Amino acid sequence: MQHLRTSPQLAWGRSQWRAAPLFSGEGGIRTRGRLPYARLASGYHRPLGHLSVGLGPVLDWPNYLAGARRQVCTACPAKNGPERDIPLGGRYDLSVLGANIPSAEALPQASAAATEKAARLLDRALGPSKVLSDRSSRERFAGDESEAPATVPDLVVLAEVPADIEAALRVAREAEVPITPRAGGTGRTGGAVPVAGGIVLCTLGMNRIKEIDRREGIAVVEPGVILGDLHDAVEKEGWFYPPDPNSVVGCALGGNVAENAGGPRAFKYGVTRDYVLGVEAMPIGGGRLQVGRRTRKGVTGYDVTGLLVGSEGTLAVFGDITLKLVPKPESVMTLLALFADVRDAGGAVEAIIANGLMPRCIELLDDATLAAMRAAGNAINPRAGAMLLIEVDGDEDATLRQAQRVADSCEAQALDVVVAQDAAQRDRLWAARRKMSPAVRRMAKHKLSEDVVVPRQRIGDLLDRVRATGERQRIRNVTYGHAGDGNLHVNFLWDDDAEVPRINAAIEQLFRDVVELGGTLSGEHGIGVLKAPYLGIEQSEALITLQRDLKRVFDPQGLLNPGKIFPRVGHRDC
Repeated sequence: MQHLRTSPQLAWGRSQWRAAPLFSGEGGIRTRGRLPYARLASGYHRPLGHLSVGLGPVLDWPNYLAGARRQVCTACPAKNGPERDIPLGGRYDLSVLGANIPSAEALPQASAAATEKAARLLDRALGPSKVLSDRSSRERFAGDESEAPATVPDLVVLAEVPADIEAALRVAREAEVPITPRAGGTGRTGGAVPVAGGIVLCTLGMNRIKEIDRREGIAVVEPGVILGDLHDAVEKEGWFYPPDPNSVVGCALGGNVAENAGGPRAFKYGVTRDYVLGVEAMPIGGGRLQVGRRTRKGVTGYDVTGLLVGSEGTLAVFGDITLKLVPKPESVMTLLALFADVRDAGGAVEAIIANGLMPRCIELLDDATLAAMRAAGNAINPRAGAMLLIEVDGDEDATLRQAQRVADSCEAQALDVVVAQDAAQRDRLWAARRKMSPAVRRMAKHKLSEDVVVPRQRIGDLLDRVRATGERQRIRNVTYGHAGDGNLHVNFLWDDDAEVPRINAAIEQLFRDVVELGGTLSGEHGIGVLKAPYLGIEQSEALITLQRDLKRVFDPQGLLNPGKIFPRVGHRDC
């Protein structure tokens, strides 16, 4: 076998290693850059794409509820009283779900008097420059990048220092007003949507990288630091922070920690929880807890840091975050392999891992995703029904050896294997991957993306089931994701509202299939409000009750980010 070189052409078995262009007609693919930013009155800089544009319908939740179908809990005839309003449409139409899925949790609603009290207390504690009360300003904080209906909060706090967070949490408890933490607003399950109204507590203004300790390999950041900025800063110091969700140019570290964000590199390096050493946690009512440590090792007491990471803003709000760094890899190589179908691609993934290789990411794109890429102007081999985007890293010699062995592992199934010859080509490949979601969104009027995980060897089985469900329900779907750890993003597409019941049925079937195949409902997006009705598919009532009891320890009144993660259990709210 010829030795792999970074030359324009190199024959290698049946595969051809080529230089650019990796795609023809790739003029629309650009290297990662910053989104346009806007300066808000508070002095914040935030991506324009995360303002009210594209957030879906902006709703006042109480008015939305007033127009919803009214349902009566027939299980509690003695307690029925007034009928209870449950909004219809999309994920909130619980009538389409199976009988084993609990109904939505009742949300705390602040009275007008309580909201007015909160406004007075916040103005006294923080001043008018940090509290937004006019509707046009509040609308910018109504939604995130999920399909959850946007809900206009009653008040918005723009935190700039930890004392601002404490004050907002203290006021929320005193006035008994719900409060929803928010960082970059890039979540995909409605975690930052203030579904109960009340206060939105935005931490995006706390955006300092406070420390990069090169000797210890530690960074201390505020919750509003944009992930891409942290990547750039630590890599200039010779260190590396691996978590890399697709929203890297807009997501903030506070949200990453709250959701336990992952990304393509999680296969080799793990997810956000693996890098959080400690947090400054502020519970409802105010006060600060210094949780965790600065050392690489530590087993003192319960792992409260591990509990808070991924708690989706339901237990505490974060101030300073202490992160572990790893040495920056000396070299990176990116390979693209095309296959006739996803079964062949899955076989290549199994071969790579069976050969003892650990690429830092293995991304899978199915035939429908490739169709979206072709529609976007990328000339991809028409015989290809699946693609793997594979990246290896290490020192230069080790990286080259890994790339050779990865290509050998793919050779039996691949139609073609291409290697990026330089950083610019690698950036173009990843820019195309990060544009998958917008490209797919252009295929239909509505798009809903589900993040699920199955064991790697069951990826093909899940894709077969997804395809069968699509045919049975007469809906379109597109799947791509992180094949190395079995984390796939199944996208459902539709144009007509009449299709929504079939979409909802397909979502439920997807979750049931995932659990049946030994998987889990979410690998990186979290549960939020959109997946809460389905939690009972995977978790027992006893386990859900235990977690709700933990939340009550932190938040007895249920005011902190209500409506997230948990369905209602029993009839305590009837």
